[in-house]
Amino acid sequence: MAAYHRPETLEAALDLLAAAPVTIAAGCTDLFAATPARALPGEVLDITGIAELRGIGRTDTGLRIGAAMTWSDVVRADLPPAFDMLKQAAREVGSVQIQNAGTMAGNICNASPAADGMPCLLALDAEVELASSAGRRRMPLADFVTGPRKTALGKGEMVIAVHVPDAATRGQSRFEKLGARKYLVISIAMVAARLELDGETVERASIAVGSCGPVAVRLGALEVALTGAPLAGLGARVTPELVARHLSPIDDIRADGGYRAQAATELVRRVLDSLAGGCEAAA
Repeated sequence: MAAYHRPETLEAALDLLAAAPVTIAAGCTDLFAATPARALPGEVLDITGIAELRGIGRTDTGLRIGAAMTWSDVVRADLPPAFDMLKQAAREVGSVQIQNAGTMAGNICNASPAADGMPCLLALDAEVELASSAGRRRMPLADFVTGPRKTALGKGEMVIAVHVPDAATRGQSRFEKLGARKYLVISIAMVAARLELDGETVERASIAVGSCGPVAVRLGALEVALTGAPLAGLGARVTPELVARHLSPIDDIRADGGYRAQAATELVRRVLDSLAGGCEAAA
């Protein structure tokens, strides 16, 4: 029988990672679904007993979210409106049972092009904190996920936290997802957007799209085009060209690439109009 480890400290977990190859298990909502056998092969490292990997706290530069925070934890957390999009995404990650078990960092490390948390975290300028027995390092989330099921994790490393800088905790945000049905669905396209305003003018826009390429991406050209724009008619400023230049959607059983590109453009328009309407109503 394969060895099962459930350490209570991060140091003990990192020592196990350094000693031999292990499968890291947290919520297991993706892990077991991708395992063809009746049991996980090899040694298993269960990180759910490590207190350091739970909770949200302040640092000198922003907010630190522990890697083992579940989606339900995220929904319940006291976070500023800039995180509303992340909470909206959390409520659409599978069923409530999945949300209670699945972790935000697991969603990242699974590196699915359709990972619901990715666009939101990209629009929050998130960084991941990695640790091994040799030390710790941080890198932008945009550099960490390198392709479908591929990350920049090194040997003996694990994600221990996600960091959001203070500058990205400002503004209002929204998330929208398109699938074949409302719940328990893998996205055809999804959009997360965060707006910082100066009166009724866009001071900064942060917009990301998922499920329309190998990895979720920020729409840099559109963000620049919206800077300084008035809130009124914001969605109408979104052109297919400004969105599509960042995307590389594929054809699969859920939708073809052309439909995905069109859907992403429409979702961006809806999200921005919803944000603009909410900001005007609150003014």
